[in-house]
Amino acid sequence: MAVLKTYARLWTDDLDQALPLLEELTGEEPHLRLAFEQVALAAIGNFLVIAGPAEERARYSHASATVVVDDLDALLATLTSAGATVTTPTTGGPTGRFLYAHHADGAEIEYVEWTPELVRRIIPG
Repeated sequence: MAVLKTYARLWTDDLDQALPLLEELTGEEPHLRLAFEQVALAAIGNFLVIAGPAEERARYSHASATVVVDDLDALLATLTSAGATVTTPTTGGPTGRFLYAHHADGAEIEYVEWTPELVRRIIPG
């Protein structure tokens, strides 16, 4: 199992208002943009921007980062052996599969296994 990418999470009311500064800071345009439930998401550089009403964003604020891995099943075995607790079981989403885990040290992370197409498009080969 390998970590392919790690995103710091940024929270905003308005995605379109947040992106210009991040584009200037990173020198990039968003490489991923989508809606998920009641929030809008954009990935730019090493930031995952989560936008929408505060009450909707709060549903995801327990995780401090989003980590993309190449094998969610292998990750699950590693997490379990390290004493982590899965707080959201493996679920399908618009980019592949994901789960949330609470580490034994108290950190909570969203882990994502992207579709092969996304990996080819975003992760340098």
